[in-house]
Amino acid sequence: MGHTGLVMRSAVRPSPLFLAILAVTVAGALLTLVEQQIALTTGIVLLVIGGWAVSLCLHEFGHAAVAFRGGDHSVRAKGYLTLDPRRYTDPVLSLLLPMLLLLAGGIPLPGGAVWINRHALRSKGVESAVSLAGPLTNLVLGALLVMSVSLFQPPLGLAAGLSYLAYVQIIAFVLNILPVPGLDGYGALEPYLPYQARRYGQIARPWAPLALFALLLGLPELGITVLSDTLFGLTAWIFDLMGGEALYAQLGQMEFRFWN
Repeated sequence: MGHTGLVMRSAVRPSPLFLAILAVTVAGALLTLVEQQIALTTGIVLLVIGGWAVSLCLHEFGHAAVAFRGGDHSVRAKGYLTLDPRRYTDPVLSLLLPMLLLLAGGIPLPGGAVWINRHALRSKGVESAVSLAGPLTNLVLGALLVMSVSLFQPPLGLAAGLSYLAYVQIIAFVLNILPVPGLDGYGALEPYLPYQARRYGQIARPWAPLALFALLLGLPELGITVLSDTLFGLTAWIFDLMGGEALYAQLGQMEFRFWN
Protein backbone atom coordinates (compact mmCIF):
# COMPACT_ATOMS: atom_id res chain seq x y z
CA MET A 1 0.00 0.00 0.00
CA GLY A 2 2.90 2.34 0.75
CA HIS A 3 4.40 1.68 -2.67
CA THR A 4 0.99 2.18 -4.30
CA GLY A 5 0.58 5.51 -2.55
CA LEU A 6 4.03 6.64 -3.65
CA VAL A 7 3.35 5.68 -7.27
CA MET A 8 -0.01 7.47 -7.21
CA ARG A 9 1.49 10.64 -5.76
CA SER A 10 4.08 10.66 -8.55
CA ALA A 11 1.27 10.34 -11.12
CA VAL A 12 -0.83 13.19 -9.67
CA ARG A 13 0.21 16.16 -11.76
CA PRO A 14 -2.56 18.75 -12.23
CA SER A 15 -2.84 19.58 -15.93
CA PRO A 16 -2.35 23.15 -17.23
CA LEU A 17 -6.03 23.20 -18.26
CA PHE A 18 -7.15 22.36 -14.73
CA LEU A 19 -4.87 25.06 -13.33
CA ALA A 20 -6.30 27.53 -15.88
CA ILE A 21 -9.87 26.72 -14.75
CA LEU A 22 -8.74 27.15 -11.15
CA ALA A 23 -7.24 30.54 -12.06
CA VAL A 24 -10.56 31.63 -13.62
CA THR A 25 -12.33 30.61 -10.41
CA VAL A 26 -9.91 32.65 -8.30
CA ALA A 27 -10.28 35.62 -10.68
CA GLY A 28 -14.04 35.42 -10.24
CA ALA A 29 -13.64 35.44 -6.47
CA LEU A 30 -11.45 38.55 -6.68
CA LEU A 31 -13.94 40.30 -8.96
CA THR A 32 -16.65 39.96 -6.31
CA LEU A 33 -14.56 42.27 -4.13
CA VAL A 34 -14.92 45.15 -6.60
CA GLU A 35 -17.62 47.56 -5.46
CA GLN A 36 -19.46 47.66 -8.78
CA GLN A 37 -22.56 45.69 -9.74
CA ILE A 38 -21.36 44.37 -13.11
CA ALA A 39 -18.07 43.25 -11.58
CA LEU A 40 -19.90 41.58 -8.69
CA THR A 41 -22.27 39.66 -10.96
CA THR A 42 -19.50 38.68 -13.38
CA GLY A 43 -17.34 37.58 -10.48
CA ILE A 44 -20.04 35.34 -9.01
CA VAL A 45 -20.77 33.79 -12.43
CA LEU A 46 -17.09 33.03 -13.00
CA LEU A 47 -16.65 31.78 -9.44
CA VAL A 48 -19.58 29.38 -9.63
CA ILE A 49 -18.95 28.12 -13.19
CA GLY A 50 -15.22 27.80 -12.63
CA GLY A 51 -15.71 26.25 -9.21
CA TRP A 52 -18.22 23.76 -10.60
CA ALA A 53 -15.78 22.78 -13.40
CA VAL A 54 -13.03 22.32 -10.80
CA SER A 55 -15.34 20.15 -8.69
CA LEU A 56 -16.23 18.00 -11.72
CA CYS A 57 -12.54 17.25 -12.16
CA LEU A 58 -12.07 16.54 -8.45
CA HIS A 59 -15.17 14.32 -8.44
CA GLU A 60 -13.77 12.14 -11.22
CA PHE A 61 -10.29 12.25 -9.68
CA GLY A 62 -11.84 10.89 -6.47
CA HIS A 63 -13.20 7.88 -8.37
CA ALA A 64 -9.85 7.30 -10.06
CA ALA A 65 -7.72 7.70 -6.93
CA VAL A 66 -9.75 5.14 -4.97
CA ALA A 67 -9.74 2.79 -7.98
CA PHE A 68 -5.95 3.09 -8.24
CA ARG A 69 -5.51 2.22 -4.58
CA GLY A 70 -8.06 -0.56 -5.00
CA GLY A 71 -6.14 -2.33 -7.77
CA ASP A 72 -7.00 -0.67 -11.09
CA HIS A 73 -3.66 0.89 -12.05
CA SER A 74 -4.87 1.52 -15.61
CA VAL A 75 -6.35 4.84 -14.45
CA ARG A 76 -2.81 6.23 -14.35
CA ALA A 77 -2.16 5.48 -18.03
CA LYS A 78 -5.57 6.91 -18.95
CA GLY A 79 -4.58 10.24 -17.39
CA TYR A 80 -7.38 10.24 -14.82
CA LEU A 81 -4.97 11.31 -12.07
CA THR A 82 -4.00 14.52 -13.91
CA LEU A 83 -7.29 16.34 -13.22
CA ASP A 84 -7.45 17.14 -16.96
CA PRO A 85 -11.15 17.50 -17.90
CA ARG A 86 -10.36 16.31 -21.42
CA ARG A 87 -9.57 12.88 -19.97
CA TYR A 88 -13.05 12.48 -18.54
CA THR A 89 -15.02 11.32 -21.60
CA ASP A 90 -16.45 13.86 -24.04
CA PRO A 91 -15.81 17.57 -23.24
CA VAL A 92 -19.32 18.53 -24.35
CA LEU A 93 -21.08 15.92 -22.21
CA SER A 94 -18.57 16.19 -19.39
CA LEU A 95 -18.34 19.96 -18.95
CA LEU A 96 -20.48 22.00 -21.36
CA LEU A 97 -23.80 20.21 -20.86
CA PRO A 98 -23.58 20.11 -17.04
CA MET A 99 -22.74 23.82 -16.93
CA LEU A 100 -25.58 24.70 -19.30
CA LEU A 101 -28.04 22.77 -17.12
CA LEU A 102 -26.63 24.50 -14.05
CA LEU A 103 -27.24 27.85 -15.72
CA ALA A 104 -30.69 26.91 -17.01
CA GLY A 105 -32.17 25.13 -14.02
CA GLY A 106 -29.75 25.39 -11.13
CA ILE A 107 -29.38 21.61 -11.15
CA PRO A 108 -25.83 20.24 -11.42
CA LEU A 109 -25.99 17.28 -13.80
CA PRO A 110 -23.15 14.82 -13.14
CA GLY A 111 -20.42 15.44 -15.66
CA GLY A 112 -17.72 13.16 -17.02
CA ALA A 113 -17.01 9.59 -16.18
CA VAL A 114 -13.89 7.56 -15.61
CA TRP A 115 -13.90 4.06 -17.04
CA ILE A 116 -12.83 1.73 -14.26
CA ASN A 117 -11.66 -1.85 -14.83
CA ARG A 118 -13.81 -3.33 -12.09
CA HIS A 119 -12.33 -6.79 -12.65
CA ALA A 120 -9.02 -5.40 -11.37
CA LEU A 121 -10.53 -4.15 -8.11
CA ARG A 122 -9.88 -6.25 -5.03
CA SER A 123 -13.42 -6.64 -3.70
CA LYS A 124 -17.05 -5.59 -3.93
CA GLY A 125 -16.38 -3.19 -1.07
CA VAL A 126 -13.71 -1.46 -3.14
CA GLU A 127 -16.14 -1.23 -6.08
CA SER A 128 -18.65 0.53 -3.83
CA ALA A 129 -15.96 2.81 -2.42
CA VAL A 130 -14.94 3.84 -5.95
CA SER A 131 -18.52 4.87 -6.72
CA LEU A 132 -18.98 6.72 -3.43
CA ALA A 133 -15.68 8.62 -3.72
CA GLY A 134 -17.09 11.07 -6.27
CA PRO A 135 -20.19 12.31 -4.41
CA LEU A 136 -18.30 12.33 -1.11
CA THR A 137 -15.77 14.64 -2.78
CA ASN A 138 -18.63 17.04 -3.56
CA LEU A 139 -19.87 16.81 0.03
CA VAL A 140 -16.40 17.59 1.43
CA LEU A 141 -16.00 20.52 -0.98
CA GLY A 142 -19.38 21.86 0.12
CA ALA A 143 -18.36 21.61 3.77
CA LEU A 144 -15.02 23.35 3.13
CA LEU A 145 -16.74 26.20 1.27
CA VAL A 146 -19.27 26.65 4.09
CA MET A 147 -16.45 26.63 6.63
CA SER A 148 -14.49 29.24 4.65
CA VAL A 149 -17.46 31.61 4.80
CA SER A 150 -18.09 30.92 8.48
CA LEU A 151 -14.45 31.23 9.60
CA PHE A 152 -13.19 34.09 7.43
CA GLN A 153 -16.44 36.08 7.07
CA PRO A 154 -15.58 37.50 3.61
CA PRO A 155 -17.37 40.51 2.07
CA LEU A 156 -20.99 39.94 1.11
CA GLY A 157 -20.42 39.33 -2.62
CA LEU A 158 -17.74 36.71 -2.06
CA ALA A 159 -19.73 35.10 0.77
CA ALA A 160 -22.75 34.85 -1.55
CA GLY A 161 -20.74 33.28 -4.37
CA LEU A 162 -18.99 30.78 -2.10
CA SER A 163 -22.24 29.89 -0.33
CA TYR A 164 -24.09 29.22 -3.58
CA LEU A 165 -21.17 27.15 -4.87
CA ALA A 166 -21.30 25.17 -1.61
CA TYR A 167 -25.04 24.66 -2.06
CA VAL A 168 -24.44 23.39 -5.60
CA GLN A 169 -21.89 20.90 -4.29
CA ILE A 170 -24.42 19.57 -1.80
CA ILE A 171 -27.10 19.27 -4.51
CA ALA A 172 -24.57 17.32 -6.58
CA PHE A 173 -23.96 15.00 -3.62
CA VAL A 174 -27.67 14.41 -3.00
CA LEU A 175 -28.43 13.75 -6.68
CA ASN A 176 -25.40 11.54 -7.28
CA ILE A 177 -26.15 9.39 -4.24
CA LEU A 178 -29.57 8.38 -5.58
CA PRO A 179 -29.87 4.67 -6.48
CA VAL A 180 -30.57 5.45 -10.14
CA PRO A 181 -28.66 3.55 -12.86
CA GLY A 182 -25.91 5.79 -14.18
CA LEU A 183 -25.52 7.64 -10.88
CA ASP A 184 -22.98 6.84 -8.19
CA GLY A 185 -25.53 5.72 -5.61
CA TYR A 186 -26.55 2.89 -7.91
CA GLY A 187 -22.90 2.14 -8.65
CA ALA A 188 -22.29 1.61 -4.92
CA LEU A 189 -25.15 -0.91 -4.75
CA GLU A 190 -24.57 -2.61 -8.09
CA PRO A 191 -21.87 -5.11 -6.97
CA TYR A 192 -24.34 -6.64 -4.50
CA LEU A 193 -27.32 -6.89 -6.88
CA PRO A 194 -28.34 -10.15 -8.59
CA TYR A 195 -27.28 -10.63 -12.20
CA GLN A 196 -30.71 -9.86 -13.71
CA ALA A 197 -30.98 -6.56 -11.82
CA ARG A 198 -27.49 -5.54 -12.95
CA ARG A 199 -28.42 -6.41 -16.53
CA TYR A 200 -31.47 -4.14 -16.44
CA GLY A 201 -29.34 -1.47 -14.80
CA GLN A 202 -26.86 -1.60 -17.68
CA ILE A 203 -29.71 -1.09 -20.15
CA ALA A 204 -31.08 1.90 -18.21
CA ARG A 205 -27.69 3.47 -17.44
CA PRO A 206 -27.42 5.77 -20.51
CA TRP A 207 -30.83 7.42 -20.22
CA ALA A 208 -31.98 7.09 -16.59
CA PRO A 209 -30.04 10.15 -15.25
CA LEU A 210 -31.27 12.34 -18.12
CA ALA A 211 -34.84 11.19 -17.48
CA LEU A 212 -34.44 12.08 -13.79
CA PHE A 213 -33.16 15.55 -14.57
CA ALA A 214 -35.86 16.12 -17.18
CA LEU A 215 -38.44 15.28 -14.50
CA LEU A 216 -36.81 17.58 -11.97
CA LEU A 217 -36.69 20.48 -14.42
CA GLY A 218 -40.27 19.89 -15.52
CA LEU A 219 -41.91 19.04 -12.21
CA PRO A 220 -42.89 22.59 -11.17
CA GLU A 221 -44.72 23.10 -14.46
CA LEU A 222 -46.44 19.71 -14.05
CA GLY A 223 -47.51 20.61 -10.53
CA ILE A 224 -45.81 17.49 -9.15
CA THR A 225 -43.34 18.68 -6.54
CA VAL A 226 -42.90 15.78 -4.11
CA LEU A 227 -39.62 14.55 -5.64
CA SER A 228 -38.08 17.97 -6.13
CA ASP A 229 -39.25 19.16 -2.69
CA THR A 230 -37.69 16.08 -1.08
CA LEU A 231 -34.35 16.44 -2.87
CA PHE A 232 -34.03 20.18 -2.35
CA GLY A 233 -35.31 19.87 1.21
CA LEU A 234 -32.59 17.34 1.97
CA THR A 235 -30.03 19.63 0.34
CA ALA A 236 -31.16 22.58 2.45
CA TRP A 237 -31.06 20.43 5.60
CA ILE A 238 -27.47 19.33 4.96
CA PHE A 239 -26.47 22.90 4.09
CA ASP A 240 -27.99 24.19 7.33
CA LEU A 241 -26.42 21.33 9.32
CA MET A 242 -23.00 22.38 8.03
CA GLY A 243 -23.66 25.93 9.20
CA GLY A 244 -24.39 27.44 5.79
CA GLU A 245 -26.18 30.77 5.50
CA ALA A 246 -29.29 30.26 3.34
CA LEU A 247 -29.59 34.02 2.70
CA TYR A 248 -26.06 34.14 1.24
CA ALA A 249 -26.78 31.13 -0.98
CA GLN A 250 -30.01 32.70 -2.25
CA LEU A 251 -28.22 35.96 -3.02
CA GLY A 252 -25.49 34.05 -4.84
CA GLN A 253 -28.06 32.17 -6.90
CA MET A 254 -29.83 35.42 -7.81
CA GLU A 255 -26.59 36.98 -9.01
CA PHE A 256 -25.52 33.80 -10.83
CA ARG A 257 -28.84 33.64 -12.69
CA PHE A 258 -28.99 37.39 -13.17
CA TRP A 259 -31.31 37.24 -16.19
CA ASN A 260 -34.22 35.81 -14.14
